[in-house]
Amino acid sequence: MGGSGSKAKGAWPFTSSGASGDSSSEVSKHALARLRGSKNATPFIFTRRSSLYYDEDGDLAHEFYEETVVTKNGRKKAKLKRIQKNLIPQGIVKLDHPRIHVDFPVILCET
Repeated sequence: MGGSGSKAKGAWPFTSSGASGDSSSEVSKHALARLRGSKNATPFIFTRRSSLYYDEDGDLAHEFYEETVVTKNGRKKAKLKRIQKNLIPQGIVKLDHPRIHVDFPVILCET
């Protein structure tokens, strides 16, 4: 979990200039630009990609299995075979409550 964070390295407005190899003027320019751009952006997430799939019958689930009968040495045995073909992802789902984005750079609670 937590794989949705950004991997890009950038100067956050709250980091010190010693953390990166840039000069202090470059860091302050990037920090100022990021602060100006953040006025339009919201830290909340309202939708997410669903992990559910539809099968051919229209059923909705995380995984689908098919029961198969295997005959070995004259004995019949039932096994479950996972179905991975002909599945349609559910797509984008609206969240009931907004969530805070992983990359939001503010401390929410300090102990």
